[in-house]
Amino acid sequence: MAKYVHTMIRVLEEARSVAFYERAFGLTIAERLDFDGFTLVYLSNSENTVELELTINKDQTEPYDLGNGYGHIAFVVEDLEIEHQRFEQAGFSPRKLVDFQQDGKTLARFFFVRDPDGYEIEVMQRTGRYQ
Repeated sequence: MAKYVHTMIRVLEEARSVAFYERAFGLTIAERLDFDGFTLVYLSNSENTVELELTINKDQTEPYDLGNGYGHIAFVVEDLEIEHQRFEQAGFSPRKLVDFQQDGKTLARFFFVRDPDGYEIEVMQRTGRYQ
């Protein structure tokens, strides 16, 4: 059996990304490792056993091309409407709330937001299989 421990994304500006993930999702720095050519920042909070790893390549000066292969990461929250309002007030420009249904049954409620580097993040209501 394997244990899932982190997801890594490349970001252009460390401080901007750390601030976004802290304000948006309450993730704080669990560890920061600085090397000659890059820095690794591991973010987590008490809700998670997995971490988000930010990689900052020191020679990168232009935004990353995210291509068409990246999908999204997802977070669950207790009250989706309150979080949506909070994101709007914080200036994060969340997209509209969506009720994802199949055969008239709601499978998930969510909205999407982009981080400062353009990564898509799904914010979901904690319910059903999304605990």
